[in-house]
Amino acid sequence: MLLSVVVGLGVPAAPPEAVAAGLLPAGFSGRAPGFIGHSPQFLAGQRQTASPAGATGLCRLHAWACATSTDRAAPTRAQLETAVAVNRRINRTVREISDRAQYGVEEHWALPTARGGDCEDFALLKKRELIRAGLAPQRLLLATVLDRRLQSHAVLVLRTDFGDFVLDNLTSEIKPWHATGYTFLKVQNPQAKGSWVGALTGGALSG
Repeated sequence: MLLSVVVGLGVPAAPPEAVAAGLLPAGFSGRAPGFIGHSPQFLAGQRQTASPAGATGLCRLHAWACATSTDRAAPTRAQLETAVAVNRRINRTVREISDRAQYGVEEHWALPTARGGDCEDFALLKKRELIRAGLAPQRLLLATVLDRRLQSHAVLVLRTDFGDFVLDNLTSEIKPWHATGYTFLKVQNPQAKGSWVGALTGGALSG
């Protein structure tokens, strides 16, 4: 199962590797919406849905974007630190440019070019770099959301054993998914990432 919202259940204090990597503060108690044990569950029971506009053919063009592996090991401290560094580096070095300006269409999912890329291109590049760094691909899920202004947006979700975190081109701070204020719409299925499942949780749907 992937990402249901359960409010008020706590988890143990932040694991040292998460604190060291800068993903969680040392005093984090785990008492946050969406956490069950060490793992937030959202998307429980949600059905398969169509891929986002512009993502058709993504698996054919970039097999790694839809890959899975047999590796079930939790991300190491070094890998979490790499995630923080990769998020900051790509946000700093890739120029933002719309698909309309670059390709003449509203949505086209691709790696950034020399001209730059838009939100889903940032997310794809981060995913590729983190797979190369040794993270299991099923822990790196592309997701579509509505931002706080209810504008369409795409991010990369990093699944750990103590929570799901969002790598976002709009900030270099990696946040737990429920702390972004985003409304999650669709996310790659971690069991079959060539398919997508509906999320419909968080942000504007939190009530």
